[in-house]
Amino acid sequence: MEMQQFYYDNKIVKNFLYATIVFGVVGMLVGLTLAFLYLFPNLTDGIAWLSYGRLRPLHTNAIIFAFVGNAFFAGMYYSMQRLLKARMYSDFLSKLHFWGWQLIIVAAAISLPLGHSSSKEYAELEWPIDIAITVIWVVMGINMIGTMMRRRERHLYVAIWFYLATFVTVAVLHIFNNLELPVSAMKSYSIYAGVQDALVQWWYGHNAVAFFLTTPFLGLMYYYVPKAANRPVYSYRLSIIHFWSLIFIYIWAGPHHLLYSALPNWAQNLGVAFSIMLLAPSWGGMINGLLTLRGAWDKVRVDPVLKFYVVAITGYGMATFEGPMLSFKNVNAIAHYTDWIIAHVHVGALAWNGFLTFGMIYWLIPRLTKTALHSIKLANFHFWIGTLGIILYTIPMYVAGFLQASMWKQFNPDGTLTYGNFLETVTQIMPMYWMRAIGGVFYLIGMLVLVYNVIQTVRAGSRVEDELAEAPALERISSNRLKGEKYHSWLERKPIQLTILATIAILIGGVIQIVPTIMVKSNIPTIASVKPYSPLELEGRDLYIREGCVGCHSQSVRPFRSEVERYGPQAKAGEFVYDHPFLWGSKRTGPDLLRVGGKYNDNWHFNHFWNPQSISAGSIMPGYKWLFDNKPMDISLTQRKMRAMVTLGVPYTPEEVENGLINLRAQAIAIEKNLENDPDYVASYEDSKKKAAARGEKFVPMNEREIVALIAYMQRLGTDIKVKDNVK
Repeated sequence: MEMQQFYYDNKIVKNFLYATIVFGVVGMLVGLTLAFLYLFPNLTDGIAWLSYGRLRPLHTNAIIFAFVGNAFFAGMYYSMQRLLKARMYSDFLSKLHFWGWQLIIVAAAISLPLGHSSSKEYAELEWPIDIAITVIWVVMGINMIGTMMRRRERHLYVAIWFYLATFVTVAVLHIFNNLELPVSAMKSYSIYAGVQDALVQWWYGHNAVAFFLTTPFLGLMYYYVPKAANRPVYSYRLSIIHFWSLIFIYIWAGPHHLLYSALPNWAQNLGVAFSIMLLAPSWGGMINGLLTLRGAWDKVRVDPVLKFYVVAITGYGMATFEGPMLSFKNVNAIAHYTDWIIAHVHVGALAWNGFLTFGMIYWLIPRLTKTALHSIKLANFHFWIGTLGIILYTIPMYVAGFLQASMWKQFNPDGTLTYGNFLETVTQIMPMYWMRAIGGVFYLIGMLVLVYNVIQTVRAGSRVEDELAEAPALERISSNRLKGEKYHSWLERKPIQLTILATIAILIGGVIQIVPTIMVKSNIPTIASVKPYSPLELEGRDLYIREGCVGCHSQSVRPFRSEVERYGPQAKAGEFVYDHPFLWGSKRTGPDLLRVGGKYNDNWHFNHFWNPQSISAGSIMPGYKWLFDNKPMDISLTQRKMRAMVTLGVPYTPEEVENGLINLRAQAIAIEKNLENDPDYVASYEDSKKKAAARGEKFVPMNEREIVALIAYMQRLGTDIKVKDNVK
């Protein structure tokens, strides 16, 4: 049999590995900064691009797409070439994938702190970057499938099944969730509204976790754990069951993020049912991973790579047990909107994704540089301090979540809320926030130890070069099933058929859940009193999105006695029909805002945005002083925004659009007159006039500044639905 010689492309693996390390440090530094902003909310006082609301999406995107994404690509490029016994299909496409992805990350790192956000969880990037992501993702897919078509290994190993499912599903999720109508170069509106937008977003959001943070890393697990342990995968049959059941069931589970919301009950219940079923394939994968290490436990004691893998797989098992448990409605009623969810997410991110990545880096770098790891002791130190960091981070967050839920729901014997002031719950969990920050410090120290260890290993080793390999050419055989060949064995040598079947498996759940919610109008009954936002309120809503307020405040009152007593009547689907995008939020660091309109006067909001602690002692909300700057609010796009809303079905009349700026100014002037009822406001206003004159600046009236638009939006919330005793 003639052997063919070829070279594995190690340089592309090296590039993605280095990017993983760099962006891992950056993403974790931003996360640690956010942890300290809970403790010192005015740490970045007055600096808009360093505010909590703008940094939070930067942190999530940096960890998910920059750190975890680059780690997946590095692991995939290394393993796929060896599993297929072929160099990647195109060096040009490999390089385009690498540099294109890094440019996307840089674009995110610039645009998110500047406030360019769609507000959708894990999909905050604006439309030009979304298009770039689509293009680069397709580039990666072409390179993957092209390599499969020129492979020298007949059967596709299990890791490649997971890589294929990741490529197909992320493409579908990304495209459908990010269908939006552009208004300008960096502003767009989701084509979906309210309940429909919420369903599509969490169909994407949950499955971004499933198919960007889980399935690709399961593919890496199936390759790197057996390699590091020098043992075969425990069960081939279990891997088949794990793969097909996981990708079919996972896609249905998104609605469990929307339990007790305005989403139709049938969709909620469908999400619950499939979330519970998800436990079986998830734990099947965990068992397959851990039992692969049978007989290698002596090696685990001394090999830091295997230690990282054991904790990673255990973290995967914990997170995927907790997910189905949280989908039970009685458990979800306790956990949702609390810091329990923060703990749950970080078990997956810190243990599963982080530790699997660290183990892979420690395994790959010595092989790429043809030398031994600089220090096994430092790698072990990284393992132990990282593990301690995970424990110190997650356990306090679990405690904080239980404490929040119990305090929110307590009543006095006379039927009043025991803790009527939301801030009482915040002050009680501050010690847990301190422990979380300390845990984050420990985890980051471990990451920095890895950086040092890698640098020293690379210095001592050889330059990373392409690796010579040889394998026999793949002989042609019948495309039909051979005699005695099992169906799945046949499928494993047919990448196109495998890809098509995986696509069908993931589409079924999405179609059944989303199409009826979008196409059947009776699922979202309208309410006659609900009107579109005024031009000023529309601008204020965009400021609310820009500043990331949705990261701390929900806008969805659930049908619980405690929430109705605290916030007002439960949320109704018809209230959100003009909300492009929806803003229900996913946690409550601050109170729900759905019914806040009219609860406080304009001066209260004015002072609250300037200095929250002056209104609520002990508040951990930062000030938003840049909203008060002596510069006019940009209203150049207001009418274009209204026309975009008309295109999306919002019933603005041509006259309302034509008179949009006139109506905006009239409402702004009315708010400014309300502000003049406060003598302190008048005094500070006159003082600011004098200071502007002294600096030679043109003085901008308050009614032209951004703060007035945000106040208008806050005062609108919930006022379409008549709420008894809403005004104090």
